[in-house]
Amino acid sequence: MPRDIDRLQREIEELFADLWQVPRFTGSRRGFRPAVDVFRSENPAELRVVVDLAGVAPESVQLATSARTLVIAGERPRTGAGTYQQLEIEYGRFQRTVQLPADVETTRARASYEHGLLTIVLPVATGPPSPQSVPIEVRAR
Repeated sequence: MPRDIDRLQREIEELFADLWQVPRFTGSRRGFRPAVDVFRSENPAELRVVVDLAGVAPESVQLATSARTLVIAGERPRTGAGTYQQLEIEYGRFQRTVQLPADVETTRARASYEHGLLTIVLPVATGPPSPQSVPIEVRAR
């Protein structure tokens, strides 16, 4: 029960942080907030986090994980110069903090980047999780 309350609190905080990025009366967002999917497989027991990072160079992405938290940060730079006729693609720095549904073995985490999708594989911990945060190297395929 306490973990459900903590998760709800984090989701509400993230929602409010996202709302502050929306300028009043314009309906458009400032900044880039990549979409994230998280799913679990059982054989082997691992969490997979897939992040939509089209237009982001894999070497510019920073990842760090601790027992139940994954932080994804980077920047999607603006690609064109000149006067825009239409501007719908979001650009800029981003940071997503993903609360994981299970403790993970941070030292065995791995990440790959292919076709604009970053996939992070986090083995589910079988023992006590490591208390330290561990960076994850992103490898392009």
